[in-house]
Order: sequence, then C-alpha cells, then structure tokens
Amino acid sequence: MAFLSLPLSMIFILLTLHYGSSSDPIALRKTHEWKKLILTHHWPVTVCKMDQVQCENLPDYWTLHGLWPDKSQTCNKSWPFDYSEIKDIMTEMNKWWPDVLHPNKTQLWKHEWQKHGTCAASLEALNSQHKYFSKAIDMYKMTDLNSALQKSGIVPSTKYYQMKDITNALVAIYGVVPKIQCLLPQQGEDVQTLGQIEFCFTKEFQIRNCTDKRDALHFYEYRTNEELQVCDQELNTLYPPIKCLEEDCP
Repeated sequence: MAFLSLPLSMIFILLTLHYGSSSDPIALRKTHEWKKLILTHHWPVTVCKMDQVQCENLPDYWTLHGLWPDKSQTCNKSWPFDYSEIKDIMTEMNKWWPDVLHPNKTQLWKHEWQKHGTCAASLEALNSQHKYFSKAIDMYKMTDLNSALQKSGIVPSTKYYQMKDITNALVAIYGVVPKIQCLLPQQGEDVQTLGQIEFCFTKEFQIRNCTDKRDALHFYEYRTNEELQVCDQELNTLYPPIKCLEEDCP
C-alpha cells in the first residue's frame, strides 16, 4: 500500500532501477539478436511492375535485393553508408546488385546497409561495409539462382508455371527449402507473379531451410511486404519476361 501511495514519477524511477531501462546495453543487445541470414533475390520485371515504373535496360537475370539478418533492423543509426568504402567493387555492385528503379544511384545500397548491414555487422565477417557488400555478392554467386532455374527448365515466359514445379526444382538443387514470394493477383485475376526468392544461411554461412517452425513467427514478422506474399501453391504463376513491361502479360 505504501508503494501505491508514492507519486507516479517515483514509481517509474523505481521500476526502471529494478527492471532496467531501454538504454541498458544488455537489453539493447538482446533487442538486436538474430539467428540467420537471408540472401534475397528479386526479379527485376516484377520490381518495376510493383512500383508501376517503366524501367529501361533491365537485367535479364535475378539480382540481389539484400542480405538480411532475421529479427533485427536498423541497429546503428550513427553508422551511415559510405560509398567510398565499396568503390573497388563497384563493377560487381552495378551488375549483380543494381537499383533497377534508380539506375546508377545508391539509394538501394544505402537503405540495405542502414536497415540490415548495421545488424549483420555483429559478425566479424560482416563488420564493415566492404565486408558486408562483398560477402553478399560472394553468396549470390555461390547460390547461382539464375543457372539453377535455367537448368531446371524454368525460364521467363508468358506461359504459366505451377508453384510446386518451381519449389521442387529449387529443393532438388539446393537441398533446402527457400522462401518464394509472389505479387498476388489483382481483383478479377487468377494469376500470381513470381517476384522474390530468399535463401537462408547460418551465421557460419551454411545454407539451411527457411522454414524453421521454432522461429517462423519472428521470421515472417520481419519479412512481411504489403505487396509480395508467400506464393500460393495452388495458383498459376507467371515468371514474366522483360517484354511484359511493354505488353499486357498475362
């Protein structure tokens, strides 16, 4: 009863001393803990379709979207993106990790570093901007999604695919379950559009399933996109060629 009779300001101070404040280093560290890395590819045609942009000179291959730690974002706002740190890998950055919506600009890289790179930097192998971007490109090349799909006969087409065929092909090649996302049908449509494919890795950079039930709740909480959703296994799926930006596809 004596505790309840104290002023509210005093009660707040006592509770803070007992449980710890939001500036507590241990509490902050726990807030930014993560378990796996998500190497994210996106299909340039779908990116432009989502943003209703008439893109030009698009790559005809899957490009990097980002390298994302799960369960943590924007871990260090005082660590800004510095273009000069990655000048020596700029040729590869422009080829494999382009900003398809803003060609020859750095908005995408700045966003990815500030939102995801500052969290990935808790690993020694990723604790600089050069390490982070270089490692992501190395992982992208190692995964070689473009060749994997082509070898499985899955290529951009105006014909529709069944999601089970795409999923089974990737599982057969990589031995793990990726996360495949689509732009869902608009009203009156019954076709979804392939948009993004994510591969998951351990902190030791070993590829692993993206469907771990133990942390699926957190995984999907941080990977939600208002337009891209996990593909519906029952819907016809369009893997649109570049010409779909100029024509009505489907």
